[in-house]
Amino acid sequence: MSDEEKSAAELKEIRLNRKLAQNAEGIKAMADIAAADLAIRKRTAHLRALRLAKEAADRDKPAEPRSKAGSKKNSGKGNRLE
Repeated sequence: MSDEEKSAAELKEIRLNRKLAQNAEGIKAMADIAAADLAIRKRTAHLRALRLAKEAADRDKPAEPRSKAGSKKNSGKGNRLE
C-alpha cells in the first residue's frame, strides 16, 4: 500500500469493488454447491437402480446350497502319537 491517505471517494470505490467481488464469489460458490449436489443425486440414483436390478435378479435366481466349511474331521494335525 502507498503511504498516501486515500480520499473518501476512493475508499468508497474500494469497498464497493470488494463487495461486488464477494457477491460474485458467493454466486460462483453456490453454483458449485448446486452442481455437486446434482452430481451426488445422479450417482445415488444410478447406484440405487443397480442395487434394485441386482436384488431383482437375485430374487429370480434360487440360492445355491453352500458346503459346510469346517466339517473336516481330521486335518492331519493334532492327535498323532509319534
